[in-house]
Amino acid sequence: MTVKYTEDHEWLKIDGDTATVGITVHAQDALGDVVFVDLPAVGATLAQKETAGVVESVKAAADVYMPVSGEVVEVNEALRSDPSLANSDPLGAGWFFKIKLSDASQLDALMDETSYTQFSAG
Repeated sequence: MTVKYTEDHEWLKIDGDTATVGITVHAQDALGDVVFVDLPAVGATLAQKETAGVVESVKAAADVYMPVSGEVVEVNEALRSDPSLANSDPLGAGWFFKIKLSDASQLDALMDETSYTQFSAG
């Protein structure tokens, strides 16, 4: 399974033509305690960089962007009832939504873990 990262601090776990999307450890650290998430509608087709949702914390609200173009095929309902999952397990149980990729070539422009680690440290 391939994992990619965006400059907006989202991660994607790619499995075939589907990707699971969430926010990175760096993003949840910066936000602080997450108290609310607004997730996209299942069936919505969104373009890369379009706003897919919102995450609100005790400190700030931040948009969650589509890392690549695609159709939302599933959302994490557990996150709606327990937004703190975005803090406690951002790379696992705290995932936000799953998309069916419409243009896999967009993945080529995203960062791998090493590049993202250097990017987020800078």
